[in-house]
Amino acid sequence: MTALAPLLQSFFSDRLMTQKHASSNTISSYRDTFKLLLNFAREQTGKSPSQLDISDLDASVVTAFLIYLETTRGNSPRTSNSRLAAIHSLFSYAALHHPEHSADIQRVLAIPTARTNRSIVAWLDHAEAAALLESCDQNTRTGRRDYAMFTLTSQTGLRVSELIGLNVKDLHLDAGAHVHCEGKGRKERCTPLLPETVEVMKNWIEERAGIAGDPLFTTHSGSRLSRDAVEQRLRVTSAKAALVCPSLKDKAVTPHVLRHTAAMRLLQAGVDSTVIALWLGHEQVSTTNVYIHADMTLKESAIAKVAPTGLAKQARYQPTDTVMAFLESL
Repeated sequence: MTALAPLLQSFFSDRLMTQKHASSNTISSYRDTFKLLLNFAREQTGKSPSQLDISDLDASVVTAFLIYLETTRGNSPRTSNSRLAAIHSLFSYAALHHPEHSADIQRVLAIPTARTNRSIVAWLDHAEAAALLESCDQNTRTGRRDYAMFTLTSQTGLRVSELIGLNVKDLHLDAGAHVHCEGKGRKERCTPLLPETVEVMKNWIEERAGIAGDPLFTTHSGSRLSRDAVEQRLRVTSAKAALVCPSLKDKAVTPHVLRHTAAMRLLQAGVDSTVIALWLGHEQVSTTNVYIHADMTLKESAIAKVAPTGLAKQARYQPTDTVMAFLESL
């Protein structure tokens, strides 16, 4: 057996799971990365994944793999960078256990991430968000579930992974109503709920009729909703809403758009960016700046304070004669 197979096994079991206590999302993302990489290397070298060695995944193969992701699979540079981060993590671990491959390892670690464009975030304005919610069919269980799910997401800004991970017990609807979740990086946070959201969630929990440890949002069979299911329900509902709100036709409404919607509502209400960062569970306050860049209302307020360029230039300051006399006397 080559060194790569036991290295991969110990990387996942010892490094990620035992030492770093990586989340299930991280494990899944890294797993998918190495499945793609090993299949790509098999096509390049003719070796099965169990026969591949560390030297078979040198810098040239990894670079070709990144190009394959963007050109053949159509992945964005951001996704390719995510895959490269997983590869870098493995090779950093390999550097500690296989110094005989140090030359190949260092060349892989030297592969830089691709530069990416930062696009303006998309969100729903009040009319668009209202149209989305009104398009949930209240005559069906699925529609009532979607209404509760979209209402909660657009008010709290939960990530889709946080949303589908909620259990009934995570909602606290009495005094100091809030939702508790474990977010990215295993960070726990509590997000307060508006009275309107509390009423919607009380109705859903009554219909849901589950015990404390049951999933909050489920399929017809009672299983926990998947990420794909939430995204599919949003696509269906937003397409229906676009019939009455034409501006939605130009927007791809995703769970993250609802998260952005919650952030923009807070920003436009005058909430400080540090509070918004805590609300959304951002690791750094600077991450919240993308919402400031996207808000045209703030920019219009700023430009309104600037004097029009058409005004005549102010005359330069001219000192009085006494001042000139003083300076000439020096």
